[in-house]
Amino acid sequence: MSNLDVEPAAAMPQKALWAGVISLAFGSFSFVTAEFLPASLLTPMAADIGVTVGAAGQAISATAVAAGIAALITAIVSRGIDRRIVIWTLSVSLIVSSVLTATAESLPALLIARVLLGIGLGGFWSMAAAIAMRLVPAGSLPRAISLVLMGVSVATVSAAPIGAYLGALIGWRAVFLLAAFVGIVALSVQLLSLPRLPARGAPDLRTLVVLARKPSIALVLIGVIVTISGHFAGFTYIRPILETMPRLSVEAISLVLLAFGLGGFVGNLAGGAITARSAKAAVVFGAAIVAAMGLTLLLFGTSAIVAGIAIGLWGFAFGVLPVGFQTWMMRVAPPDLAESAGGLLVAAFQVAITGGAVFGGLLVDGFGTLGVVVYMTTATSLGALGVILVGRRSPERIDATAEAAAVV
Repeated sequence: MSNLDVEPAAAMPQKALWAGVISLAFGSFSFVTAEFLPASLLTPMAADIGVTVGAAGQAISATAVAAGIAALITAIVSRGIDRRIVIWTLSVSLIVSSVLTATAESLPALLIARVLLGIGLGGFWSMAAAIAMRLVPAGSLPRAISLVLMGVSVATVSAAPIGAYLGALIGWRAVFLLAAFVGIVALSVQLLSLPRLPARGAPDLRTLVVLARKPSIALVLIGVIVTISGHFAGFTYIRPILETMPRLSVEAISLVLLAFGLGGFVGNLAGGAITARSAKAAVVFGAAIVAAMGLTLLLFGTSAIVAGIAIGLWGFAFGVLPVGFQTWMMRVAPPDLAESAGGLLVAAFQVAITGGAVFGGLLVDGFGTLGVVVYMTTATSLGALGVILVGRRSPERIDATAEAAAVV
């Protein structure tokens, strides 16, 4: 048997297939890079296509909506198909989307291209953790998820600034063609390294409902919605916060945002180490630090030095949270339904991101940037406190056999 003919049974492997995990990290980097590029290229994109910046910005919304829907249904519509083939197909959608974006001459063409990216993005994230779980022994899962999410951290740090720089140098269309090339590299690594991964179970829409009603899974989903909405309420309006509280220049804001991204990269690594002991502890740790940094901004945010340090530590804390939530969900979900559970988690993240951005906007308009920082601090504090109080009565690991029987 070759190293690609792996595990027909449901058991996790005894030997870690790190090449496959790294290929998923390449995938996460390529997807998040393509997702973030419009934020740094929106003005020239709008001018070239002949629409307002606000209209062009709907390309970002289209991606998010499509990703949320795809996260819920990918495991259902692809049941029975080898999971490596599904991942390969999702990577192809990224490549095609990037090429279509680069050649778009109208807003409808741009929206179609970005919806296609959202389908690939949501599908990839709904399956990434479940596939990582099948590539490594149980004890190595936090490290594997940390590696997969490292692609996100690298893309978060590099995509926007490099995209803006290259856009000015070679044009925004060429930048999206480069994103397609990055997708081709990711697909090539996946073709070479992912083993055969037969589909497990036969999930349907009822599966999603039954899973969401499980107390252990519901706690993870509620924790995501509360905590991540608080984070994104603040992060969406981080520039106005820095412009109005410490009153930083554009150059200083760029440096602070770089510190946020670098902090997230380090936090991702730390999250893997903490999660190896307890995923709930990682969630509490990350949420509590975000809350503490929000309180620091409220009390001392007029100081440029304090604000810069707080934003860097905020980035570090947020880097911990996705690793904690992803690992926690994989530990409480029945192995045969891990993909459906992953879809619920991605959908919860999308709800939290959208809700945080919308509610944060209302707060900024009504109360100024202080209002959004208050909400960020309150929501992340409640998230940490809720996991501490309720999480003690909810095991971090379950009897997978019994739970799977109850669902199916």
